Amino acid sequence: MNTMRTVFLMLILTVILVMVGGAVGGRGGALIALILAGVMNLGSYWFSDKIVIRMYRGQEMQSGALYEVVRELTSENNLPMPKVYMIPQETPNAFATGRNPQHAVVAATEGILRILTREELKGVMAHELSHVQHRDILIGSIAATLAGAITYLAHMAQWAAIFGTGGSDDEGGHPAIMILMAILAPIAAMLVQMAVSRSREYEADKGGARLCRNPHYLASALRKLEMANRRSPMPHANEATAHMFIVNPLTGKGLTSLFSTHPAVEERIRRLESMTVV
Repeated sequence: MNTMRTVFLMLILTVILVMVGGAVGGRGGALIALILAGVMNLGSYWFSDKIVIRMYRGQEMQSGALYEVVRELTSENNLPMPKVYMIPQETPNAFATGRNPQHAVVAATEGILRILTREELKGVMAHELSHVQHRDILIGSIAATLAGAITYLAHMAQWAAIFGTGGSDDEGGHPAIMILMAILAPIAAMLVQMAVSRSREYEADKGGARLCRNPHYLASALRKLEMANRRSPMPHANEATAHMFIVNPLTGKGLTSLFSTHPAVEERIRRLESMTVV
Protein backbone atom coordinates (compact mmCIF):
# COMPACT_ATOMS: atom_id res chain seq x y z
CA MET A 1 0.00 0.00 0.00
CA ASN A 2 2.80 2.45 0.88
CA THR A 3 4.61 1.61 -2.38
CA MET A 4 1.44 2.24 -4.39
CA ARG A 5 0.92 5.48 -2.50
CA THR A 6 4.46 6.61 -3.32
CA VAL A 7 3.95 5.85 -7.03
CA PHE A 8 0.63 7.73 -6.98
CA LEU A 9 2.21 10.78 -5.31
CA MET A 10 5.07 10.81 -7.82
CA LEU A 11 2.51 10.74 -10.62
CA ILE A 12 0.77 13.75 -9.06
CA LEU A 13 4.08 15.64 -9.03
CA THR A 14 4.59 14.74 -12.70
CA VAL A 15 1.08 15.93 -13.61
CA ILE A 16 1.62 19.23 -11.78
CA LEU A 17 4.93 19.66 -13.63
CA VAL A 18 3.33 19.02 -17.04
CA MET A 19 0.38 21.34 -16.33
CA VAL A 20 2.48 24.21 -15.02
CA GLY A 21 5.11 23.74 -17.72
CA GLY A 22 2.50 23.75 -20.46
CA ALA A 23 0.88 26.90 -19.12
CA VAL A 24 4.14 28.81 -18.65
CA GLY A 25 6.47 27.76 -21.44
CA GLY A 26 4.98 24.83 -23.26
CA ARG A 27 6.81 21.52 -23.38
CA GLY A 28 10.12 23.30 -23.82
CA GLY A 29 9.69 25.28 -20.62
CA ALA A 30 8.83 22.17 -18.59
CA LEU A 31 11.80 20.29 -20.02
CA ILE A 32 14.25 23.11 -19.25
CA ALA A 33 12.98 23.38 -15.67
CA LEU A 34 13.22 19.60 -15.22
CA ILE A 35 16.81 19.55 -16.52
CA LEU A 36 17.85 22.44 -14.25
CA ALA A 37 16.31 20.80 -11.18
CA GLY A 38 17.77 17.42 -12.17
CA VAL A 39 21.32 18.76 -12.49
CA MET A 40 21.11 20.43 -9.06
CA ASN A 41 19.71 17.35 -7.35
CA LEU A 42 21.99 14.86 -9.12
CA GLY A 43 25.02 16.24 -7.33
CA SER A 44 23.25 16.10 -3.99
CA TYR A 45 22.16 12.52 -4.65
CA TRP A 46 25.52 11.26 -5.94
CA PHE A 47 27.55 12.79 -3.11
CA SER A 48 24.84 12.64 -0.43
CA ASP A 49 26.92 10.47 1.92
CA LYS A 50 29.89 12.87 1.92
CA ILE A 51 27.80 16.07 2.03
CA VAL A 52 25.56 15.14 4.96
CA ILE A 53 28.28 13.46 7.03
CA ARG A 54 30.51 16.52 6.64
CA MET A 55 27.59 18.80 7.50
CA TYR A 56 27.06 17.02 10.83
CA ARG A 57 30.78 16.35 11.48
CA GLY A 58 30.34 12.58 11.53
CA GLN A 59 33.16 10.30 12.62
CA GLU A 60 33.47 6.85 11.05
CA MET A 61 33.21 3.91 13.46
CA GLN A 62 34.76 0.47 12.98
CA SER A 63 34.01 -0.88 16.43
CA GLY A 64 31.71 -0.23 19.39
CA ALA A 65 28.04 -0.87 20.15
CA LEU A 66 26.63 1.00 17.14
CA TYR A 67 28.97 -0.71 14.67
CA GLU A 68 28.32 -4.16 16.14
CA VAL A 69 24.53 -3.74 15.92
CA VAL A 70 24.75 -2.75 12.24
CA ARG A 71 27.16 -5.62 11.54
CA GLU A 72 24.77 -8.07 13.21
CA LEU A 73 21.77 -6.85 11.20
CA THR A 74 23.57 -6.97 7.85
CA SER A 75 24.96 -10.42 8.59
CA GLU A 76 21.56 -11.81 9.65
CA ASN A 77 19.83 -10.42 6.55
CA ASN A 78 22.60 -10.87 3.97
CA LEU A 79 22.86 -7.14 3.27
CA PRO A 80 25.91 -5.09 2.22
CA MET A 81 27.69 -3.56 5.22
CA PRO A 82 27.36 0.25 5.06
CA LYS A 83 29.80 2.72 6.56
CA VAL A 84 28.84 3.57 10.15
CA TYR A 85 29.21 7.08 11.53
CA MET A 86 28.76 8.69 14.93
CA ILE A 87 27.41 12.25 15.01
CA PRO A 88 28.66 14.43 17.92
CA GLN A 89 25.19 15.53 19.05
CA GLU A 90 23.47 14.91 22.37
CA THR A 91 19.96 14.95 20.88
CA PRO A 92 19.22 11.29 20.07
CA ASN A 93 18.53 10.63 16.39
CA ALA A 94 19.72 8.61 13.39
CA PHE A 95 19.66 8.69 9.59
CA ALA A 96 20.79 6.85 6.46
CA THR A 97 22.14 8.24 3.21
CA GLY A 98 24.08 7.16 0.14
CA ARG A 99 23.16 6.63 -3.50
CA ASN A 100 22.74 2.82 -3.30
CA PRO A 101 23.28 -0.12 -0.92
CA GLN A 102 26.92 -0.43 -2.04
CA HIS A 103 27.64 3.24 -1.21
CA ALA A 104 25.49 3.65 1.88
CA VAL A 105 26.02 5.31 5.23
CA VAL A 106 24.09 4.85 8.46
CA ALA A 107 24.66 7.31 11.27
CA ALA A 108 23.47 7.93 14.80
CA THR A 109 24.10 10.66 17.33
CA GLU A 110 26.05 10.09 20.53
CA GLY A 111 22.88 10.83 22.47
CA ILE A 112 21.03 7.84 21.03
CA LEU A 113 23.41 5.43 22.75
CA ARG A 114 22.66 7.03 26.11
CA ILE A 115 18.90 6.44 26.10
CA LEU A 116 18.26 3.28 24.05
CA THR A 117 18.71 -0.35 24.99
CA ARG A 118 20.58 -2.61 22.57
CA GLU A 119 17.27 -4.01 21.28
CA GLU A 120 15.88 -0.51 20.69
CA LEU A 121 19.09 0.53 18.92
CA LYS A 122 18.74 -2.58 16.75
CA GLY A 123 15.22 -1.51 15.80
CA VAL A 124 16.42 1.99 14.86
CA MET A 125 19.33 0.78 12.74
CA ALA A 126 17.08 -1.80 11.06
CA HIS A 127 14.81 1.09 10.07
CA GLU A 128 17.78 2.92 8.54
CA LEU A 129 18.99 -0.18 6.71
CA SER A 130 15.47 -0.57 5.32
CA HIS A 131 15.75 2.95 3.84
CA VAL A 132 18.98 1.84 2.15
CA GLN A 133 17.48 -1.44 0.97
CA HIS A 134 14.47 0.32 -0.60
CA ARG A 135 16.64 3.05 -2.20
CA ASP A 136 14.67 5.80 -0.50
CA ILE A 137 17.46 8.33 -1.08
CA LEU A 138 16.91 7.88 -4.84
CA ILE A 139 13.12 8.19 -4.46
CA GLY A 140 13.55 11.33 -2.36
CA SER A 141 15.93 12.80 -4.94
CA ILE A 142 13.47 12.20 -7.79
CA ALA A 143 10.67 13.81 -5.77
CA ALA A 144 12.93 16.77 -4.98
CA THR A 145 13.82 17.12 -8.68
CA LEU A 146 10.16 17.22 -9.74
CA ALA A 147 9.26 19.63 -6.94
CA GLY A 148 12.26 21.81 -7.81
CA ALA A 149 11.26 21.94 -11.46
CA ILE A 150 7.75 22.99 -10.48
CA THR A 151 9.18 25.76 -8.29
CA TYR A 152 11.34 27.03 -11.16
CA LEU A 153 8.32 27.07 -13.44
CA ALA A 154 6.34 28.94 -10.80
CA HIS A 155 9.01 31.64 -10.78
CA MET A 156 8.80 31.77 -14.57
CA ALA A 157 5.02 32.17 -14.28
CA GLN A 158 5.51 35.04 -11.86
CA TRP A 159 7.79 36.91 -14.28
CA ALA A 160 5.50 36.07 -17.20
CA ALA A 161 2.57 37.63 -15.33
CA ILE A 162 4.62 40.74 -14.54
CA PHE A 163 5.73 41.26 -18.13
CA GLY A 164 2.46 40.12 -19.68
CA THR A 165 3.80 37.06 -21.52
CA GLY A 166 2.07 33.69 -21.46
CA GLY A 167 2.55 30.11 -22.52
CA SER A 168 2.36 28.59 -25.95
CA ASP A 169 -1.41 28.85 -26.13
CA ASP A 170 -4.13 31.19 -25.00
CA GLU A 171 -5.10 29.00 -22.06
CA GLY A 172 -3.02 29.74 -18.99
CA GLY A 173 -1.61 32.97 -20.46
CA HIS A 174 -3.89 35.21 -18.43
CA PRO A 175 -1.85 37.14 -15.80
CA ALA A 176 -4.29 36.28 -12.98
CA ILE A 177 -3.97 32.56 -13.76
CA MET A 178 -0.18 32.87 -13.93
CA ILE A 179 -0.02 34.59 -10.54
CA LEU A 180 -2.33 32.00 -9.00
CA MET A 181 -0.18 29.23 -10.46
CA ALA A 182 3.00 30.88 -9.18
CA ILE A 183 1.57 30.83 -5.65
CA LEU A 184 -0.23 27.47 -5.54
CA ALA A 185 2.03 25.20 -7.61
CA PRO A 186 5.09 25.31 -5.28
CA ILE A 187 2.86 24.77 -2.23
CA ALA A 188 1.18 21.78 -3.87
CA ALA A 189 4.57 20.35 -4.91
CA MET A 190 5.97 20.77 -1.41
CA LEU A 191 2.96 19.06 0.19
CA VAL A 192 3.19 16.12 -2.22
CA GLN A 193 6.95 15.83 -1.70
CA MET A 194 6.39 15.69 2.07
CA ALA A 195 3.69 13.07 1.61
CA VAL A 196 6.21 10.95 -0.33
CA SER A 197 8.63 11.28 2.58
CA ARG A 198 5.98 10.22 5.11
CA SER A 199 5.05 7.23 2.97
CA ARG A 200 8.68 6.09 2.87
CA GLU A 201 8.94 6.39 6.66
CA TYR A 202 6.03 4.00 7.12
CA GLU A 203 7.64 1.59 4.66
CA ALA A 204 11.00 1.81 6.46
CA ASP A 205 9.29 1.13 9.80
CA LYS A 206 7.70 -2.00 8.36
CA GLY A 207 10.89 -3.12 6.63
CA GLY A 208 12.98 -2.43 9.73
CA ALA A 209 10.64 -4.50 11.91
CA ARG A 210 11.17 -7.43 9.54
CA LEU A 211 14.95 -7.02 9.49
CA CYS A 212 15.24 -7.13 13.29
CA ARG A 213 12.37 -9.67 13.65
CA ASN A 214 10.59 -7.62 16.33
CA PRO A 215 8.46 -4.47 15.66
CA HIS A 216 8.36 -3.65 19.39
CA TYR A 217 12.09 -2.78 19.37
CA LEU A 218 11.47 0.19 17.07
CA ALA A 219 8.12 1.13 18.67
CA SER A 220 9.82 1.45 22.05
CA ALA A 221 12.71 3.41 20.56
CA LEU A 222 10.37 5.84 18.78
CA ARG A 223 8.65 6.71 22.06
CA LYS A 224 11.97 7.65 23.65
CA LEU A 225 13.27 9.51 20.58
CA GLU A 226 10.10 11.54 20.13
CA MET A 227 10.08 12.58 23.78
CA ALA A 228 13.76 13.53 23.72
CA ASN A 229 13.46 15.56 20.51
CA ARG A 230 10.41 17.41 21.78
CA ARG A 231 12.22 18.27 24.97
CA SER A 232 15.46 19.27 23.25
CA PRO A 233 15.34 19.62 19.41
CA MET A 234 18.65 19.16 17.64
CA PRO A 235 20.58 22.45 17.55
CA HIS A 236 21.66 23.69 14.13
CA ALA A 237 19.66 20.99 12.31
CA ASN A 238 19.40 21.77 8.61
CA GLU A 239 15.83 21.86 7.26
CA ALA A 240 17.02 20.42 3.95
CA THR A 241 18.13 17.22 5.74
CA ALA A 242 15.32 16.95 8.31
CA HIS A 243 13.49 14.31 6.26
CA MET A 244 16.47 11.94 6.56
CA PHE A 245 16.29 11.50 10.33
CA ILE A 246 14.22 8.76 11.97
CA VAL A 247 12.28 11.39 13.95
CA ASN A 248 11.92 15.03 12.99
CA PRO A 249 14.89 16.96 14.48
CA LEU A 250 12.91 20.19 14.07
CA THR A 251 10.07 19.08 16.35
CA GLY A 252 8.59 21.92 18.33
CA LYS A 253 9.82 24.71 16.05
CA GLY A 254 6.72 26.72 15.31
CA LEU A 255 4.70 25.88 12.21
CA THR A 256 7.10 23.20 10.94
CA SER A 257 4.96 20.51 12.56
CA LEU A 258 2.12 21.43 10.15
CA PHE A 259 4.34 20.63 7.16
CA SER A 260 6.25 17.68 8.57
CA THR A 261 8.28 15.27 6.49
CA HIS A 262 7.50 12.60 9.11
CA PRO A 263 4.22 10.88 9.98
CA ALA A 264 2.91 11.20 13.54
CA VAL A 265 4.98 9.04 15.87
CA GLU A 266 1.81 7.82 17.63
CA GLU A 267 0.53 6.40 14.33
CA ARG A 268 3.91 4.83 13.55
CA ILE A 269 3.92 3.13 16.95
CA ARG A 270 0.34 1.94 16.52
CA ARG A 271 1.17 0.35 13.16
CA LEU A 272 4.30 -1.30 14.52
CA GLU A 273 2.53 -2.73 17.55
CA SER A 274 -0.17 -4.20 15.33
CA MET A 275 2.40 -5.96 13.13
CA THR A 276 3.05 -9.69 13.18
CA VAL A 277 6.55 -10.63 12.05
CA VAL A 278 7.19 -14.22 11.04
